[in-house]
Amino acid sequence: MKKIIELKNITKSYDGEVVLDDISLDIYDNEFLTLLGPSGCGKTTTLRLIGGFETPDSGDVVFLGERINDVPPHKRHVNTVFQRYALFPHLNVFENVAFPLREQKVPKDEIEKRVGEMLEMVALKGFERRNVTRLSGGQQQRVAIARALVSHPRVLLLDEPLAALDLKLRKDMQQELKRIQKATGITFVFVTHDQEEALSMSDTIVVMSEGRIQQIGTSVDVYNEPKNAFVADFIGESNILDGVMLRDLSVRFSGHTFDCLDTGFGKNEAVDVVVRPEDVDIVAPEKGMLQGVVTSVTFMGVHYEVIVDIGGFKWMIQTTDFVDVDEHIGLYIEPDAIHVMKKSEYSGMFGDYSSFSNELDELSNAEEDE
Repeated sequence: MKKIIELKNITKSYDGEVVLDDISLDIYDNEFLTLLGPSGCGKTTTLRLIGGFETPDSGDVVFLGERINDVPPHKRHVNTVFQRYALFPHLNVFENVAFPLREQKVPKDEIEKRVGEMLEMVALKGFERRNVTRLSGGQQQRVAIARALVSHPRVLLLDEPLAALDLKLRKDMQQELKRIQKATGITFVFVTHDQEEALSMSDTIVVMSEGRIQQIGTSVDVYNEPKNAFVADFIGESNILDGVMLRDLSVRFSGHTFDCLDTGFGKNEAVDVVVRPEDVDIVAPEKGMLQGVVTSVTFMGVHYEVIVDIGGFKWMIQTTDFVDVDEHIGLYIEPDAIHVMKKSEYSGMFGDYSSFSNELDELSNAEEDE
């Protein structure tokens, strides 16, 4: 694929606080790329640098091989859909979408044609004369997307555009955005803190934390092969344990030695071990590699979330099998369910589900004291 945007060693600070710390990123033509991370990680600042609303303190923003650090937003082949849409309330749907074309002095017939095509693409054909203030949130978002696409940008930037929508509409719009991106062939750069949103829509996910890129990969890559404890914890639920890589294909954690598929670590190297809750089988205690006591069970609709105390470490297990609180159970873990990671600055910060139980205990104790 053709490289369309390059961020080269970008650093950005506000009031002496580093928001982006020497990040580099390549974005390709016809790619749906998502910047994913918690609030304050630098994802929106990255988007604004691409759009021209900010300039880097150091490093370069390159578009199709040309440095564009000082090129203003209106001269870039990039459009932005903001979280609050920024529609013109005094204009109807047609005129909102037509606005950028009128600014470019596009002939009237061409405007009619292109606006019609865009409204059909976003499923708003027949809404041309409707006032935008009379539209639902999802319809307003579609108008904003149509307006951003009507001038045929090479790149569309989307800054958490689904955040204000209710859950069902948000899920519908996730599929709609992906369909529009494929239909137009335009590169989408999408910002969200919602992991499910990122996993369901993206060709490429860029996981960010504290102004740095932690991992770049496909949805499958970042979920199944997280690079460190932050990524493993942020993308889905994870049991993250201290382990020792005894040798290739053999790792020890929770007092048991397991076969695994990982290689390339030093002999007896301290590591972080990730086991996803859905990858653990509950068996009879005598058949388990590990044994523990169930401390809580929550019904989630299609499965149960079971918290199991194993030597003081609280595991989360997701299963369709019912078990009861205080029941003694065994856990069986296949080699391909174990993912071994290098130790990092995030080691020891995530992965144990005791905090949830402790918080409930503290609340109960506080109520009793009142």
